[in-house]
Formats: sequence, C-alpha cells, structure tokens
Amino acid sequence: MKKLIIFDLDGTLLDTIEDLANSVNYALSLHNFPTHLVSAFNFFIGNGLNKLLERALPEASRNQDNISMLKADFITHYYSHSDEFTKPYPGISELLKKLSAEGFQLAIASNKIHQATVDLAKRFFREIRFTAVFGQREGYAVKPNPAILEEIIEIAGVQKSEVLYVGDSGVDVATANNTQVDFTGVLWGFRPRKELEDVGATRFVNTTGELYSIINKL
Repeated sequence: MKKLIIFDLDGTLLDTIEDLANSVNYALSLHNFPTHLVSAFNFFIGNGLNKLLERALPEASRNQDNISMLKADFITHYYSHSDEFTKPYPGISELLKKLSAEGFQLAIASNKIHQATVDLAKRFFREIRFTAVFGQREGYAVKPNPAILEEIIEIAGVQKSEVLYVGDSGVDVATANNTQVDFTGVLWGFRPRKELEDVGATRFVNTTGELYSIINKL
C-alpha cells in the first residue's frame, strides 16, 4: 500500500505553460532575441530554469552569459505574473483533498525555481498540508537526479515501496527510475505519451479519477 504520493508540479498539478511562456518571452524580447509560441514551451520546460532558457535562446546564443542575463529578467517578471493564467488541472484540487483526508502523505517535487513552487502550492492548494514542497534550489541537483525524491522520502519516514511518484514527462519517469519508486504518468500534461514510454513508463492515467483508483490499488 502506498503512503506517500509525490507529484510533479508543472504539467501534473498545474497548467503553468502560458505564464512561463510569457515570462520567458518577456526576457527574450528585452534583449532582442526572438520569442516563441506558447505551444513551443511544452518541449522547453522540464529540466530546470537554466535549461528552459537555453532552449529558448537561438542556438548560436546559448551561452552562460546570456542564460544568466535572461534568468534575472525572467525571475523578476515571473514572480509578479506567475498566476495570471495558471490553474489546476480538472479534478486536481478535489483529488488532493480526498487523498489528504484519507491519510496519504502528499508532496511536490519540481524543477521549477523553489520559491515559485512554494508560492504556487500555497496559492492554489492552501487547504492541503504537504509533507514537503521542493523546487529547484541553489546547490541541489535537479531531476532526474534522485536527490529531491530521496529527501522527501526521508522526511516522510516511509519506505520506497510505499511511494508513488506522479508526473507528465520523461524527466519524471527517469527520476522515479533513478529513485527506485513506482511511477504513474498523467496524459493531461505537457509531453506526449511516447516520450514517457521511451523512458520506461508503463502506467498512465487520463483523469484524476483514474489516478485515484490506481493509488488505492497499488
């Protein structure tokens, strides 16, 4: 039986794509780099902010100086605009409340910058008492490194066999594999099913109702 359910944030709990795209495009435009359609960001995000900005830059301009320059402008803009279009996916808030009421420990493990992860969790899931909410922190390895999940598991005081990680990308699959915990992929997120299958995912859900049923069967 599972005791701890760890969720990815972007593309799993929250549809954040438009606010992320707007803030990256804002930073790009400040420095006269070409901007992108919102749909392009589905394949830019997932490996942390530095990689997001690197992918958004023209190939010839992908260097650390440009990434650092864009990062400062992105953070300033995103902190002021992170919830303009962001919203929970259908049924997510109800699912979290149900799982919490039934005694499951819940946590968030994201490659989004840490403070934004914490702020959005408080903004949209105020009633949920999470065991841990971690985003990308300075000095800590990002997913798919297993460190973030292992830290949450230690805080929760459970065995890896009692953990389910839920995400929407190949990075999430790899993170679960590297941590040696069970994984379930959600198909309402940013990445196609094939990406997750290519990294080894075998269990998928289309709705929060399906996810709830799986959690209670594992």
